[in-house]
Amino acid sequence: MTKLSLAEVEAIAELARLDLSEAEKTMFQDQLSAILDYVETLDELDTEQIPPMTSAVPLYNVMRADETQPALPVEAALANAPDQAENQFRVKPILEDR
Repeated sequence: MTKLSLAEVEAIAELARLDLSEAEKTMFQDQLSAILDYVETLDELDTEQIPPMTSAVPLYNVMRADETQPALPVEAALANAPDQAENQFRVKPILEDR
């Protein structure tokens, strides 16, 4: 079992911008060492015949197909408009002085 030193845990904590207590450093020393040991066991597996993948589940496009639908009636579109005239939305003009 490869065990990280406290100095290595402190360096990792500094990179992560974490201020750890001595108890936390000891706890993370054990946990990070266990993770590295597990990764070492995974390195022993023969993965030559396994193709690389980006996801463990198949991905597909979940968007619906474009379909032509009847337009919204003008009265319904303008029903909540604060200001309207001649079947159009009325807005305040935006004038920029350059």
